[in-house]
Amino acid sequence: MFLAPYYNESGNVVNISAEQASLFAKSKCQDFNPIHDPDSKRFCVPGDLLFALALCKYGISESMKFEFTGMVGDNVGLLFPQHDGEQLTVTNEQGKSLLDIIKQGNSSQDLTLIENLINNYVLFSGRNFPELLMPLMEKHQVMFNTARPLVMYNSMSFDLQSLEVKDELQVKLSDAYLQVEQKRAEEFLHFDIFDGDTNIGNGVKKVVIGGLKPYDHEAISAFSEAYQARRSTF
Repeated sequence: MFLAPYYNESGNVVNISAEQASLFAKSKCQDFNPIHDPDSKRFCVPGDLLFALALCKYGISESMKFEFTGMVGDNVGLLFPQHDGEQLTVTNEQGKSLLDIIKQGNSSQDLTLIENLINNYVLFSGRNFPELLMPLMEKHQVMFNTARPLVMYNSMSFDLQSLEVKDELQVKLSDAYLQVEQKRAEEFLHFDIFDGDTNIGNGVKKVVIGGLKPYDHEAISAFSEAYQARRSTF
């Protein structure tokens, strides 16, 4: 399976090392959020990797929602339910919920379709910063703390009109906005899913941004330039 380099599985327990998670974030998503660096004190596995593993295990349904309910650290044992139903919860070995999944409608186990959707969605998802988030922060005159950025994936959902894909999928932004409340903001990224030139679905990704402070163009621009340099030299 194409995700094999990014996780280990023994029996019914899935483990993801910090190095595997960081490689997935950088190579598959072009996501250089410092929270996914192996040496980060606040390291967590990217939500996009958990999303990808869930699709590989349960297939793609016409309607799916993923809510991230806890952070996954280095080599945390993950339990993906062995049963398949409309509501599923991925937990750690102590039973704490980490990812809630709701799926409805017809489903497909087509590995080509699954890989196609994963590759296109996570690339869209991982490029949130600076392309999408920077203009929104400037518009609202707020920004995260560049010394301790806290930009966390909260949830995503999508609805598909068809599981019969004939061409390469494309995930395209349809709308993006911030809802700001004191020191916290929620970012919503609405997207459309295309099969070639045909729109076959839509969805939304929600991101929570903590530790907001007044917008400082010089500081956030310097952070963005350093971020882009990491991306270009990877």
